Amino acid sequence: MPCLRRLTAAWLQLFVAAWLAVPISGFAQASAGTDILIALDAEFGHLTSTSDDAIRMGMLTAISEINDAGGVLGGRKLRLIESDNRSIPARGKDNFRRHASDPNIVGVFTGKFSTVALEQAKIADELKLLLLDPWAAADPVIKDDPAGSYAFRLSLRDSWAVPAMMKYLQARGIRQVGVLLPTSGWGRSNEAQAKKFLDSAQGARVVAIEWYHWGAATMLPGYRKLRAAGAQAILLVANEAEGAILVTEVSKLPAAERVPIVSHWGVAGGNFVEMVGPDLDAVDFAVVQTFTFAGRTDKKALDVLSSAGKTLGVQQYRDIPSHVGFAHAYDLTHILARAITLAGSADREQVRAALEKVRDYNGLVGRLAEPFTSKRHEALSPAHVFIGRFQRSGVIERLSY
Repeated sequence: MPCLRRLTAAWLQLFVAAWLAVPISGFAQASAGTDILIALDAEFGHLTSTSDDAIRMGMLTAISEINDAGGVLGGRKLRLIESDNRSIPARGKDNFRRHASDPNIVGVFTGKFSTVALEQAKIADELKLLLLDPWAAADPVIKDDPAGSYAFRLSLRDSWAVPAMMKYLQARGIRQVGVLLPTSGWGRSNEAQAKKFLDSAQGARVVAIEWYHWGAATMLPGYRKLRAAGAQAILLVANEAEGAILVTEVSKLPAAERVPIVSHWGVAGGNFVEMVGPDLDAVDFAVVQTFTFAGRTDKKALDVLSSAGKTLGVQQYRDIPSHVGFAHAYDLTHILARAITLAGSADREQVRAALEKVRDYNGLVGRLAEPFTSKRHEALSPAHVFIGRFQRSGVIERLSY
């Protein structure tokens, strides 16, 4: 199934790219006259990832709407080009530099891997190229004082995710929590948040933190150490591969040895449900989110789904993977287009300044009165964060607790 999904995604990419006349690989320089280019540098070579597909689909849906409405700056069209960082930070950094050398590119959207986005954020200001983040959640991607910064995020951040997960467990009467983290920049970002709960005297508290390496063949050693430390539940930070390994292994344990797991949203950016299969039914597993189409019957959601149907051929929201990636990228693309119009130019510096002045945007994630300001380059807030549960279809439904 994962291979089939990637093949289907590849076919969709080729179809839509041909329809929109968009280069889909390499770094071909623009030769399309007055078109304004937006780049997406994501983990397209990562076989189990779906966040890259979702971000692309959200961007393409928004671009189609913008272009159908007359484009920007008196009729100029937006066009998407892509590059593959394969989830490798050095490759993402090189891709970002190469995009910066093309004056026709107004900004670069990054993918789900914080390790890549963190490297790109280090050079965005130097290169004066917009870094637009619709997924990567590590706090340091966006500066605490972003005045003059070229990095903007419409997504979750770790300092919102960890408290939301802890509050969810507390609401369930759980007081002792073990934290399982990857040895990466994303893991270290979450460690800083988890440590705030180590000495907590009230509510849920962290009893221990364990680490694992990307590509680990087993996740049980860390899980068992956390259980031995008294953990009544596990707060997991993982992507789909390691998350699926842990759930599969825990499902095989005696029922008395299984504890609830609440996960950061990396698992939602891949073929997690397909990889786990029926083992998911044996584990109490929840995931932090900021958006899902499930349960949305409002006009905005229905209009966007209709637009995605016309642009991408999707029949229902279940055809869209990783809903958060789609919604965030859709909204961020529209906000970028507004900033270009407000700036009256595709000049990167002027668009950067205009992004801080966009007002009253009514998007998929809700109304954003001031998406960005000179003192805040985070479009969302903790109020957007909720806990959900995977359905067998792969869709995440919001939990009440």
